[in-house]
Amino acid sequence: MELNIRKSQSGDFHFLEKLEKDSFPNFQQSSRKSIQRSLTSKFQEVLIIETKGNKRVSIGAVVLFKYKQALRIYSIAVLPEYRNNGLGTIAMNHVKNMALEKQYKKVLIEVHVKNKSLIDWYKTNGFKETHVIKDYYTNGEDALKMEYISELVDIPKKTNNIIVINQPHKWTFSDANAKVISVKEYISNPVYHTSSDMRVFNLCSSYKYQSYGYYVSLLASARGHRVIPSTITIRDFKLLNVIHSASYDLEELINKELEKVPADKFKLNIYFGQTAKKGFSLLANRLYQLFETPLFEIEFIKQDKWIIKGIKVLTLNKLPESEIEYINEFARKYFNKRRFNKTKIINYKYDIAILIDPEEQTPPSCKRALQKFKSAANRKGLYAEFITKTDFDKLNEFDALFIRETTSVNNHTYEFSRMAYAEGLVVIDDPWSILRCSNKIFQNEIFRKHKILTPQTVVFTKNIFEKKDLDNMNYPLVLKQPDSAFSLGITKVENREEALNAITELFKKSDMIVCQEFLYSEFDWRIGILDNNPIFACKYYMSKGHWQIYNWAGEAEENSGDSETVDIEEVPEEVIRIALKAAALIGDGLYGVDLKLVNDKVYVVEVNDNPNIDVDIEDYVLKDKLYDRIIESIYNRIEISKNIQKINFRNN
Repeated sequence: MELNIRKSQSGDFHFLEKLEKDSFPNFQQSSRKSIQRSLTSKFQEVLIIETKGNKRVSIGAVVLFKYKQALRIYSIAVLPEYRNNGLGTIAMNHVKNMALEKQYKKVLIEVHVKNKSLIDWYKTNGFKETHVIKDYYTNGEDALKMEYISELVDIPKKTNNIIVINQPHKWTFSDANAKVISVKEYISNPVYHTSSDMRVFNLCSSYKYQSYGYYVSLLASARGHRVIPSTITIRDFKLLNVIHSASYDLEELINKELEKVPADKFKLNIYFGQTAKKGFSLLANRLYQLFETPLFEIEFIKQDKWIIKGIKVLTLNKLPESEIEYINEFARKYFNKRRFNKTKIINYKYDIAILIDPEEQTPPSCKRALQKFKSAANRKGLYAEFITKTDFDKLNEFDALFIRETTSVNNHTYEFSRMAYAEGLVVIDDPWSILRCSNKIFQNEIFRKHKILTPQTVVFTKNIFEKKDLDNMNYPLVLKQPDSAFSLGITKVENREEALNAITELFKKSDMIVCQEFLYSEFDWRIGILDNNPIFACKYYMSKGHWQIYNWAGEAEENSGDSETVDIEEVPEEVIRIALKAAALIGDGLYGVDLKLVNDKVYVVEVNDNPNIDVDIEDYVLKDKLYDRIIESIYNRIEISKNIQKINFRNN
């Protein structure tokens, strides 16, 4: 019998309903609602087995759940009259090949514990028993969890492993397949600026915000290197709510593995995805896949059940001497791997939260603009609610989070963004945009890599910087704290002495600072971009008698320069082109790209997340249509994430 296996369509609903009834006892059957969801869900994939020929007949199906590391077979069935013809094995081989092709590490299945023949059949197909799930189907009807380990194909392209560490001499694991270099080497050697065929393992002694460890991950991301840990993971370690949300799927495993622990507290050291504590290797591996960091300690406490209390990074000089032999072996295996992990996404309802700070002096949207956003949401059929930093626990009541207060990596706005993303909400500004836009060192590195013209820039690094570095500079210069915003943390210096004083002060706040040539222009272009399309264009003029748009030392009513909003069609084409190119390197969110047009050359100053949108300024040309376009984007993102629109399945 010749067979065809295809993706399901909406018209397969009645066949799937019949297949359920013909194949499974009542307690194992999926409901009509569950079948319908499987046909429209991005997370699930339904494969239909049919006969070939002019009149194709559907005879079986496989329902798959697609996790980030594993394919789960939710059900696999063939109509009774077609059984015992090897069709199940054909379908299973198709799933295994799919796992190989898509680089899934495992195939998972739950089997009724009383169905011994089916369990044996899965064993002949390479599945192994893992554990029993009590009352899985209904009271008294348990399931056996089984898994098949996919034989992943090596990635043919050679990738160089680079370990970046503060003091390379402290790396004593000689068998590891990796080159060990210092932070200084990684930051300053041009070899590491240009090649993207590198996997960077950041083993710095600290990942504190704006420390060397933080910048290594930030620069690696900008250079296109695969970096472990990423800046997102570094920030996640500080956000307990994100940790709990991300580890939700492991709750059952955590409690199963820790039920043998007699105390109410437990710490587990995880070295390169493994642990020296016997009996906890599975848990260590799963936790590493979530919190991808080479060396870390995770602490659990027992309340009604075991939960994660916190995570902290381990440094080489604090590894227990008694476990060094294990760690050496773990490191050897780890650095000989060819593949490493990535992360997830989820979805919920049609309500939008707008995060604001009613007391903020210079918010990104004035009160009238906020009301216009709310009205636009209502016109689109979205319920919009203003929330503040005290409403953190309400986040999971919404489908989207729109941040309209000034963002920072180091305050609650980033935490809201990251938590909302972890909960499956559509987020503007997303955490990646906040991280990338908040740091000028990241932007300098990525713009340079992609040959985008910026004011001539030098990055000074504490302990590497020398006074002689200022000898041949052309003054005046502009010195910037990497996460400066609204012209704060930016200093213009006229000579070498002023530069030294300013650098000394800036190094108290950050291990790296930005030094740029001073380019004067009467105004900066601000191009608003959303979904990689321009939505407004403004000229922001320098504040009265000052070299910046904002003058915080001036009178309150004069601390900001004038502005002029123009039609997109009136903006020089090169300004729009460069703005779009720069924003695309950050993401597809809502950005304000600042540019200077000097001597017919377009320079990118920076890309800002959370750009200003105020009444009679940015909305001067489009009026209410500007608010409608932004809300429309949020609405579309929710719809796409939930797959409500009747979109045909795409080939992966």
